[in-house]
Amino acid sequence: MILKISVPAKINLWLEVIRKRHDGYHDISSLMLPISVFDNISIDVRPGGGLISMTCDSPEIPSDDRNLAWRAADLYVRSSNSKAAVNIHLEKHIPWGAGLGGGSADAGGVLVALNSFFESALPPGDLERLALSLGADVPFFLHSRPALATGIGEKLQFTDKVPDYRLLLIKPPVTVPTGWVYQSLKLTKELPQIRLSSLSEHPWQLQHLIANDLESVTVPRFPVIAELKRWLIRQGALAASMSGSGPTVFGIFRTAQAAEDAETIAKKNWPDCWVHTAEVVGHQI
Repeated sequence: MILKISVPAKINLWLEVIRKRHDGYHDISSLMLPISVFDNISIDVRPGGGLISMTCDSPEIPSDDRNLAWRAADLYVRSSNSKAAVNIHLEKHIPWGAGLGGGSADAGGVLVALNSFFESALPPGDLERLALSLGADVPFFLHSRPALATGIGEKLQFTDKVPDYRLLLIKPPVTVPTGWVYQSLKLTKELPQIRLSSLSEHPWQLQHLIANDLESVTVPRFPVIAELKRWLIRQGALAASMSGSGPTVFGIFRTAQAAEDAETIAKKNWPDCWVHTAEVVGHQI
């Protein structure tokens, strides 16, 4: 049987890093929003002794155990004591290494799809634990709903109080090593400064909602990130920020037309960048 799914990217409307933990991870507070940039995944499940195989239409994406989707399938099959063979084909649209959660989205989607296929589905708590073992933000992609993520990103408080923000995403052609960013970060907060209630009460007062602590590390090393933020504001964005550990920058626009107009100009002014309009999705339970 072939399962076909689409999994969304995400942005971090805000990302505050609170403290470093004894296990090496960092406690965060971040509003994670699924957005309308999707990877498409086909999963062929057949009898076959637990063999996992994978193909991808993007040659720079590994198709073995270096890929989170492959690892998710392998982990699920082993954890459920299944003898199924799983072949995954990944049609990649979310750029890799972008701060948009593409690899985690693929892994979360594979876990959800396989759990819906097998009669002996894993309980939600077990599926959450599998997701967390693959990565701190993989649990978010089991749901792909707007959520405040705390802990290392695995504690999720869902919210439906998010407008359909219209976005323009621009990814410059640089690679930001996530580990380096967190290791280089100077922690200055003891508690989160941005509250979910602020979003619910004033969702368009973006100056009080947009923040990414990781920019203090990435911008000095990659000044193009700050240049893109300023450019988006000049094009009419109400606010602009970096997503995750970067390097993708997003601008929030009042209307889809305004975002599309800026997209047209961006493709001319930033020809080496990946440019894409999007909107927030996943509001329904």
